[in-house]
Amino acid sequence: MKIATLIVRILLGLAFFAGGLNHIVNPHMPPMPGDAGVYITLLISTKYMTIVGVVELIGGLLLLVGRFVPLGLTILAPVIVNILLFDILVAHMGTAIGIVCLVLEVFLIWVYRRSFRGLFDAAPELF
Repeated sequence: MKIATLIVRILLGLAFFAGGLNHIVNPHMPPMPGDAGVYITLLISTKYMTIVGVVELIGGLLLLVGRFVPLGLTILAPVIVNILLFDILVAHMGTAIGIVCLVLEVFLIWVYRRSFRGLFDAAPELF
């Protein structure tokens, strides 16, 4: 299980580290037809995708380093949800990459489930 966890952590970390670096260094994306193209153009022109790239870079780096992995997973979870929602609702294109990232993320959340235990306390202690 340790080897599988290491492989999944490195794969997901590399995917988001490289993707984040790409958003920062080369913020242009290939043209997309219809509403998806307008939406992506707006996100790029307002530098929103640069901020998303920084978030992806930080989350991916935390997974690659192996320190604060639950924090990295928490940072990347909304990014993965947005990737899936964009692919399904706006771009109407294949969701293979998003689904693979989601499966890897869920696997790592399951492995690190003890770190997320406090999120599901019905009555958490204050101090």
